[in-house]
Amino acid sequence: MQLLLFALAPAAAVIWYIYGRDKYEKEPLRLLVLSFFLGVVSIFPAIFGSMLGEQFGFNISDNIFITFAHAFIAVALSEEFAKFLFLRYVMFNRKEFNEPFDGIIYAVMVGMGFAAFENIMYVAEGGYHTAVLRAFTAVPAHAAFGVIMGYFVGLAKFNPQNRQRLLLTGLFWAVVAHGAYDFFLMQQNYELLGLMAFLVLIASIKISRQVIAIHQNASPFNPKNNHLLAENETTQHSNITPKLSIREDQSADTSANNTDPSTTLPPTDDDGKWGG
Repeated sequence: MQLLLFALAPAAAVIWYIYGRDKYEKEPLRLLVLSFFLGVVSIFPAIFGSMLGEQFGFNISDNIFITFAHAFIAVALSEEFAKFLFLRYVMFNRKEFNEPFDGIIYAVMVGMGFAAFENIMYVAEGGYHTAVLRAFTAVPAHAAFGVIMGYFVGLAKFNPQNRQRLLLTGLFWAVVAHGAYDFFLMQQNYELLGLMAFLVLIASIKISRQVIAIHQNASPFNPKNNHLLAENETTQHSNITPKLSIREDQSADTSANNTDPSTTLPPTDDDGKWGG
């Protein structure tokens, strides 16, 4: 029982943190539980995808290119795509998904369901040492990948013209971050490259904090944005589909920098016991 608690504690800590960041309009508990459970279920198609990739020869190898394919395709793509499917086709169309930040909340909950189940399997085999290692590596990594994906999913929800592009962009960046993290961890013959995994993790966490702040500031339930909520209520009374918009100052900043925040991550200043 104690070992089980050690395995679940990191995911619980992440959930507590991300729930606290949802400042203005909390999500229903039942949907948080549902999204967590979907994350648990998503591990099974992810395992199937990983096994399929290995059938094509994508394994950890002395050949750096084969290891690259294993990290990015057999592991990262399989896992992130499995989580993405449940996020997109179960949570995305919920009426409670009513602000961009909800994309982050649901994506992280799905990710923590996945990470918790995965952690139980690894910790049951590796014991307390594995539990401690993964508490500071794999579980925060899954959380960061979820935030990155959820940021774009939140944008996509309220930008129907660019919805598919934004959804795929979120999946793409989650796979890139996850694949890079795992790839560097798998460098058995280049130990110094293994240190790069921690740089990827730190960068992913930093980016996550930035995009969390962006969606918090853009929330129509943020008192600073009461005009957005009023506009949405007006459109609802007019029987027009409500549409959320990002703050005008964000748009101005975007124009000034000639940067499209919907396709570019904010700038920044798995196998094994540590892998995601």
